[in-house]
Amino acid sequence: MKGRPASRAASSDNGQGAAPHTRAPEVKGHAFPKHFRLLRRADFRRVYEEGQRRSASLCTVFLHSNQLAYSRLGITVPARVGKAVLRNRIKRRLREVFRLNRTQIAAGWDIVVNPRAQTAVAGFQKLEREFLRLLPRAKGEPKGEPVSS
Repeated sequence: MKGRPASRAASSDNGQGAAPHTRAPEVKGHAFPKHFRLLRRADFRRVYEEGQRRSASLCTVFLHSNQLAYSRLGITVPARVGKAVLRNRIKRRLREVFRLNRTQIAAGWDIVVNPRAQTAVAGFQKLEREFLRLLPRAKGEPKGEPVSS
């Protein structure tokens, strides 16, 4: 095929994309690899249009089942929240809460977070508690306190 790499043209996936992961990928150390992130516009759209919505004082969370063995996180911070430095700080804090508590969050969900401006100034433990309260819990996980470092 013209314009396509040879390896892609010869693949046997019949143009339907790769099969979904049947088990959660292994993560070494404190990493937050791309497969735990929502990156494509189509994925965000699907969560917004077909998912359920839950709100708290610091953020709104949209959830949609993803048929994977792990949950993925997407964060959208509107420009009205503040300048880029502030928006990026909010995203870093939310990713860290997700990363530290990934084992407490039920597998198989795409999660999109829309934080509010107060998220930037809220204490980390309050942010963690509010955010995790909105998410489905993994089976066997108590409703106790989140894992804080």
